[in-house]
Formats: sequence, C-alpha cells, structure tokens
Amino acid sequence: MRPKRPIDSVHFALQGVLQGVRAQRHLRFHFVAALLALLAGAVMGLSRAEVLVLLFAITLVILAELFNTAIEAVVDLVTTTYHPLAKHAKDVAAGAVLIAALNAVVVGLLLFFDVERVQQLLLQPDEVMPSPVQTVIVTLVMLLLLLVIWKVMGGKGRFLSGGVVSGHSAFGFCLCTLILLLTRNPFVAFLAILMALLISQSRVEAGIHTVQEVLIGALIGIVLPVVLFRVLPELLRQLSHRVVPVG
Repeated sequence: MRPKRPIDSVHFALQGVLQGVRAQRHLRFHFVAALLALLAGAVMGLSRAEVLVLLFAITLVILAELFNTAIEAVVDLVTTTYHPLAKHAKDVAAGAVLIAALNAVVVGLLLFFDVERVQQLLLQPDEVMPSPVQTVIVTLVMLLLLLVIWKVMGGKGRFLSGGVVSGHSAFGFCLCTLILLLTRNPFVAFLAILMALLISQSRVEAGIHTVQEVLIGALIGIVLPVVLFRVLPELLRQLSHRVVPVG
C-alpha cells in the first residue's frame, strides 16, 4: 500500500536507510568512514567548495551501497538458486559501489594529502579553520551519521522513533549548543535551552524513550559541537605553539 501522507514516505525512506545499515556490514563501514572524513575535513579547514565535493563523494558511495542492497534483496526474492542473470545483476551493482568508492578515495587523496595545508594547519591554525557556517553543516551531518551508527549498534528502534539513543534530543541539544556558541543574546539562549528541554521531555512523556536514552542523546548533541567549535581549535593552537618553523 502506498503511504497516505508525505511524511509517511519520508519515514519509510529513513527506515530503509536504517535497515540497510543493519543488514550490510559494508554500509556500516561507509558510514564510519564518512564520519572520519568529515572530522578530518573539520580539522583540515576545507573550503566551502571542498566540503561540497566531500559530501557529494560520501553521498555517492552511500547511495551506491543502498542500491546494491536493494538489488540483492530483489534478486534473492525472485530466485533462491544460482542463475547467471542473478549473478550478473549482483556483480554490476557491486561494480557501481566499487567505482563510487574509488572516486571517494581519489577525492580524499586530493583533499587531505596536501603538504602546504598541513604545514599551514600546524603553524597558523586560525587561518585554516573553517567558517562557522561550514562547521555547523559538518556538525549536523556528523550528528546524523553518529545517530545512525548508534541506533544500528543498539539493534532496536526505528530511524525516527525508539532506539538506544534519542535522536530528537540529540538534535535539539545540538541546535541549542550551536546557538549558545554562536550568539550572545541571553533571550535567544534561554529559548534555545527551553526548546531542547521540551523536546527531550516530550520523548519521555510519550513513552518513546527512557530518561537514560534522552540523556545520552542530549550528551551527544552537546559534546559534538563543543568539540568542533572549541576543543579542536584550541588543540590545534596548542600544537602550533610546539611546532618550530624550519628555515
């Protein structure tokens, strides 16, 4: 049956992503690799265009793996015995994943293995760190990847409901923390904190999450932006003070 509401279509699509990650070990590896690549991008201070290229490469790999998973499921549904066409379909789908992965490797090599950027990062980190807008985008994407990985590791719940961690609380407190880090307006800060608390309270009151699951989500939502906005830049500054320029 077709979903009656547009929101149902979105929910089923997100649920499909979660099911694919749970079913495919390679897809879980891709999500972890994407998380590490985004973290490296935040450290290296990629430009806006470079972040877009990195996100496109990550998305291409994940899309190819999802399509590969869907094709394998359909082939296994149609036939349970060996057939050359079934093998051909699976091999072609796996080839698409391989090409996307090779493209991502090339993109990573071109973006991250830059001697001049590494030297500048070690000597002048303030000039390399990305803008607040880029850091916000990277933070939200990394949070999404973390939640998917965490829900898969927990082995329960759906993408938008349930699980060992509350995604709503994580996003609520992540946005709250970002607002606190980027604004000095006390009234806006108060509204941000109130919004995050109301979101978390609603998940507990509705019986979707326990207090522990909400607290874990809130902790993730607070720690991630603090690390990317405060801890990471400070570590780079301290490291730059220990590096002595040669010549």
